[in-house]
Amino acid sequence: MAEANVEEPGGTSEPDEEAYSGLFGAIPYAFGSSRSWLFKSYVVIGGLVALLVAILMTLSLVTLVSRTATAGGGSLTLSRAFFVLVGLFIVGPLLAPILFVARRHRRVGDKKRYDTSLAVAGYLFFVALYIGLVITIPAGEREAVGGSLAGVVEFLYALPQLWGLVPPVCAAVGIYLVHRLMR
Repeated sequence: MAEANVEEPGGTSEPDEEAYSGLFGAIPYAFGSSRSWLFKSYVVIGGLVALLVAILMTLSLVTLVSRTATAGGGSLTLSRAFFVLVGLFIVGPLLAPILFVARRHRRVGDKKRYDTSLAVAGYLFFVALYIGLVITIPAGEREAVGGSLAGVVEFLYALPQLWGLVPPVCAAVGIYLVHRLMR
């Protein structure tokens, strides 16, 4: 494995163009080249969650196709494509912080604050996904909530289900904004 570039205070680093190749090389490269423990934890957790989501979406798509194989095209074909698109909109932002850091380390060098900021943005995407899922729970399947967060959960239950898209989309945009602002 090639050495990671480390940006020294007041110094520059040379780009490492041969550091990794593709997505599967970027993940271990980002883990190994970062000095931020928070980011390293995100690489492990975010990578595993992205893999799990990709596997679940693939298995769900196979199930959907097998159930609708005898039906004609039209709206069923559209629903299959939409299913894949939803999977990409979940996996993409999960992997984005890892890919941004790997690219930065390869081209510019190490900046711990950048890595940590993207890890925080990635973890906030997890929280946003959970909030979005709470909003989209069908009315008949919602459980009574008690405790200190009861008011927050009841507020989320009261929102229209379409609003479940808002937190993940905002968090995904937030990841990109953190990348742009911290470079």
